[in-house]
Amino acid sequence: MAQQGPAPGIPTSIEAARQRPPAPADWTLTIGVAPVFAPVWQGSRDYGLSIFPDLRLNYRDTLFLSVPDGLGWNAVNRDGWKLGPLAKLRFGRQENTGGSPFLVTRGSNGLNGMGDVDLAGELGGFAQKAFVNNKLRLRAEVRQGVGGHTGLVADTNVSWNDRKRDGSLLWSAGIRATWADSDYTNTYFGVNAAQAAATGLALSQTGGGLVSVGVNGNIIKPLGRGGKNGVITLFAGYDRLGDVVTESSLIRERGQRDQFSVGLGYGFRFGL
Repeated sequence: MAQQGPAPGIPTSIEAARQRPPAPADWTLTIGVAPVFAPVWQGSRDYGLSIFPDLRLNYRDTLFLSVPDGLGWNAVNRDGWKLGPLAKLRFGRQENTGGSPFLVTRGSNGLNGMGDVDLAGELGGFAQKAFVNNKLRLRAEVRQGVGGHTGLVADTNVSWNDRKRDGSLLWSAGIRATWADSDYTNTYFGVNAAQAAATGLALSQTGGGLVSVGVNGNIIKPLGRGGKNGVITLFAGYDRLGDVVTESSLIRERGQRDQFSVGLGYGFRFGL
């Protein structure tokens, strides 16, 4: 008797599964490192090299966790919209080093006498809208500080994201701005009576408004097909501090308005 089986040329279910690409992992973990050359503290005229660990955990396109992006949930994710809650960390500032705990070169003496600022948490939410096949993105975040500062902070960003047709190179460029209330600006830029006595700087009370505006861009190079060997990212930015903070004696006498940064990162992504 002839053996029963699939018709010639039609693969069995096991064969078909082998021929299909594997389903994307629900959880992904990215581990990397990013040397960054930037001002030692926001508003500083002294520059230094920091080496940041780059750890990112994602659940599909729903949950994300990383140092730069914070912990967030895309509670709404449709029709080009992403909205949800967001929590971020803002590293403390040390008067004898600066604002980066990962600094590997010399710090700055511009904060001598200013005292330390503790680590702060920032709780709030975000809204993002994508246009032109997800190439143009508008994003806004509003966060309330807890701990090191108790101010209200808002970030806005407009970016254009594109890639080569074969996916061998990706790039983006954008315009960003940060606003904050006086509680925030006085924490990082104000000079109170005790600080004035310790530093010799003039007493300065800062108001709320535009903290900084700038431009940023990056180029991403996947290594291997589909980035199976990781990705290299070159990024740079320029920010100009707003009037509400540059009127402070700390910036006038020990800092500068123009802030540049450049970095190079490598990351490898795992499916979990």
